[in-house]
Amino acid sequence: NAVRDIKSVSFMKRQYPVFKRMIDIILALATLLMIALPMLLVILIVYIEDPGDVIFTQYRVGMGGRQFKLYKLRTMWRDTPQYMPTSEVDDPDRYITRVGHILRRLSIDELPQLINVLKGDMSIVGPRPLIYGEHEIHDLRMKFGVYKIRPGLTGLAQIHGRDMITPADKVRWDVRYLEELGFWTDVKIGLSTIPKVV
Repeated sequence: NAVRDIKSVSFMKRQYPVFKRMIDIILALATLLMIALPMLLVILIVYIEDPGDVIFTQYRVGMGGRQFKLYKLRTMWRDTPQYMPTSEVDDPDRYITRVGHILRRLSIDELPQLINVLKGDMSIVGPRPLIYGEHEIHDLRMKFGVYKIRPGLTGLAQIHGRDMITPADKVRWDVRYLEELGFWTDVKIGLSTIPKVV
């Protein structure tokens, strides 16, 4: 019985990424359809405050350590330094637009990443994708095999402190997610994200 149980768990571990990908596509499509009209209004507000491209693109590190182009609603003025985390920008608040503060607080600026999910760059749940400049976390993720899975819109590190925890702690949460990868883990993280945003 023990051997059969181990084989069963192993089989589920192997099959779950396929199931996870199907769920990602369904959820991303459904959400994009539901938010299409409100998003048009948000895009218009972003454009009115600071005319120019409303979608901000930035290269991030994805599965296998490969680069992909991530999409966000632009929340900062157009002359802001692009290739570094906001936390490393000198006095970041002065670069964030008025509407940008609201979009960030509600995580609305992340919604265009649903397109990344449809493209297969990302998953709904997984470690947050890094900018290549975040060398400390990048090296630790390489060391502990975090790049075996797709990055996500939300993850364990997001619901346990987001940018308020150290790089080492972020990677600990990433590794824990990798170890506990499964349907109910994703459901728990997804449900825990809602009150965090609220």
